[in-house]
Amino acid sequence: MLIEQWLEPLQRLLEAGGSVLVVLAVLAVVLFSMALERWWYYRVTWRMARRSLVKRWAAREDHRSWSARTLRQVWADELIMRLRRPLPWLKLLVALCPLFGLLGTVTGMITVFDSLTLSETHQARAMADGVARATLPTLTGMAVAVVGLLFISRLEHVIRREDQRLHDRLARAVEDTHA
Repeated sequence: MLIEQWLEPLQRLLEAGGSVLVVLAVLAVVLFSMALERWWYYRVTWRMARRSLVKRWAAREDHRSWSARTLRQVWADELIMRLRRPLPWLKLLVALCPLFGLLGTVTGMITVFDSLTLSETHQARAMADGVARATLPTLTGMAVAVVGLLFISRLEHVIRREDQRLHDRLARAVEDTHA
């Protein structure tokens, strides 16, 4: 009973928006799952990996030669690449959301005009209701895309900051070992 009450608005939303809303819901779930995975990776795995890299770099005897500096750069780039890895997929999902919303609106408008042509009533109220239902997928797609863009922007900021922080910690580890 309680679950039915909670699911009723969702069911009405899906009926109003059509099958494209189901696709948008799947895209949103995948997008937000990837965002949660990145948050978890940054909070747990990334910090352990960064700490391990700094210890490995500090344990080396040679820090000044060309090969040592190149190795340090390669290690740092590999670690930053792991943080950056899902960014292209996130951008693709964000770009797909408005496109699927637009697809839902176009198919919804075609359905509205077909039903108006077949009914031959030409009621303005029915047409306005149909147009409102048809624009629902675009609204949903844009809302999901905006939230996704905010997350991507934040993730890019974190990647830039962590890249600088990693290089600072690697340099500081060398200073601490020579002091």
